[in-house]
Amino acid sequence: MAVPLPGPDTRWRCSQCGNLTRFDVTRTTRAREYVHVDLAGEPAVEERQIAEDVVEHVSCRWCSAVDTVELVPRPASPLTTS
Repeated sequence: MAVPLPGPDTRWRCSQCGNLTRFDVTRTTRAREYVHVDLAGEPAVEERQIAEDVVEHVSCRWCSAVDTVELVPRPASPLTTS
């Protein structure tokens, strides 16, 4: 089951320990890349187009809890409040 990504108004939070900043993320990404190989044979990705990006699993880095990461609202930014 895919895990929703945080958006501009949400963020991840571990419901077990309260962690808001450190997570282990397992994801599957399909991408089309433009690779430039220099004359020495060293490849460098110069352009990348993401076709699909699915977050499969998110676990808490602090307490190693599995399936406890949830989306919660972000606090209001002090720069945007009057």
